[in-house]
Amino acid sequence: MCYSTQQGKPLSELEKRFHAIAKLPDDLEADDLTFYHANGFAHPVMCILPQENRKYLAPLMWGLIPYWESGKDYKEYYKKTIKYGSGLNATSEKLFSSNMYRDSAMKRRCIVPVTGFFEPHTTPVKVKGKPFKVPFFFERKDREIVNLAGIYGFTNDGYATFTILTKAATPLFEKIHNTKKRRPVILHDKDVDVWLDNGLERQDIEHLIGGDVPDKLLHAYPVSKDLYSPKADSNREDITAEVAYDEIAIAY
Repeated sequence: MCYSTQQGKPLSELEKRFHAIAKLPDDLEADDLTFYHANGFAHPVMCILPQENRKYLAPLMWGLIPYWESGKDYKEYYKKTIKYGSGLNATSEKLFSSNMYRDSAMKRRCIVPVTGFFEPHTTPVKVKGKPFKVPFFFERKDREIVNLAGIYGFTNDGYATFTILTKAATPLFEKIHNTKKRRPVILHDKDVDVWLDNGLERQDIEHLIGGDVPDKLLHAYPVSKDLYSPKADSNREDITAEVAYDEIAIAY
């Protein structure tokens, strides 16, 4: 799964990278879209590159709300669906079978640019009877922007929200994200415009998902457990500093 992200690049750098212009409402500043850690369950606003108008970076709320729901009541919707992930992720295997995803899969795909994301690792060690969980940070080895594949949609009253696609874990993710054993879909740079192409058929979309960025191009390492603490400020620069844990018995 992918419930926590980092977007540490200035908005101007995203504009340059994607040859797109950021369209921000009056109540949103460029700095609001840069963060060291965004907890998905806080449903932050993040920039996406949308299929419907690839020339613009658009700020949307993270957590897909289906078209038959009201966006005005988004807090209630997220609250009642929290045990299902509150729309933060979409299972790519269900893109064309789910009423919630099918239309967006063809017409409203997007790129969610981040500098990295966080996944939990569960160790065999127990502390106070509970599994000892450690957050890992994932980034590209070249430290470039990570192109997460997503879809977006509109509620029945016009609110726009998005979700990040996931797929079955590849070996690196199976080793680290060893409970859920999923991973986000990460597109190659060369496939960004392909993903946003209006002419794609179902088989093309499935091919892009199946052939996304391999493990060998990614770097993952353990970071502070402050990421999980409601009492700590995890939106800070050193949240991605590597931390050594004796409880971790895996090689990374």
